[in-house]
Amino acid sequence: MSDVPIHAVTGAFGYSGKYIARRLLAAGRTVITLTNSTDRANEFGGRLPVYPFHFDQPDELARSLAGVEVLYNTYWVRFNHKLFRHADAVRNTLILFDAARRAGVRRIVHVSITNPAEASPLEYFSGKARLERALIESGLSYAILRPTVLFGKEDILINNIAWLLRHLPVFGVFGDGSYRLQPIYVDDLAALAVQWGAVSENVVLNAIGPETFTYRELVTTIGRLIGVRRPVIGVPPLVGYWAGRLVGRLMGDVTITREEIAGLMAGLLYVDAPAAGATKLTDWIAAHADTLGRRYTSELARRVDRVGAYRSN
Repeated sequence: MSDVPIHAVTGAFGYSGKYIARRLLAAGRTVITLTNSTDRANEFGGRLPVYPFHFDQPDELARSLAGVEVLYNTYWVRFNHKLFRHADAVRNTLILFDAARRAGVRRIVHVSITNPAEASPLEYFSGKARLERALIESGLSYAILRPTVLFGKEDILINNIAWLLRHLPVFGVFGDGSYRLQPIYVDDLAALAVQWGAVSENVVLNAIGPETFTYRELVTTIGRLIGVRRPVIGVPPLVGYWAGRLVGRLMGDVTITREEIAGLMAGLLYVDAPAAGATKLTDWIAAHADTLGRRYTSELARRVDRVGAYRSN
């Protein structure tokens, strides 16, 4: 075991994990990553030792975490698919938490979601709640960060809304579009993760950005800032789902799921809490208006291709 404290980041070659690893390295930390994509192209030039997750070999996973002081966990799946399921993500994360405990990890910084609830009919939110409880009961020092929507150069949701606005004559929102969300910049989330990894206090923090939008406002704001104004109309959620499914079929992706629509419309991506991030989505879009939404970003393509780097939008 090394005498130098090690910081472990899950998925450092992906989205939010990359920003956390980048900040840790900039601070002079020794960093490793655990990933399912050990051969993925990345920006780190070999500065991060790479370990497979080894969920099927818990002892090997624990050995990979030997000497780790803080584990930053971003591992999750967005929806159920034949290649991955929420239940698998929950089981694997529980294995990861136990391996960390057995390896002597001091602290876990865990990325969750706003409004988790074990009784929720939505697996995303019930699974996240189960993992929060498991971490709290583990005896490990913890920081639980609860973001809503992340935005950044590798973003999917904001980029694909912009892509649809660029390609469709009209944009449909589910229902009246009055449900709210509070996007946070991915690097602001990374800054919070590194900040809370450096202390011992147990904390559960709503990691939300400084701006709140209704879904309708979000769409109209994106359109205005990229210079593509489209009529925004309310459609029945089922109609919106099938329209999204058609787009997904054309693009070889899952654009939206029934569960995601239900979570949005139930207001689960909104909390009444102070902003934890400082970067405004409106400022970020204005700075990236020329490139945002020029290309569709596929969640499934990232899952299938374990070698190519995450493309920036």
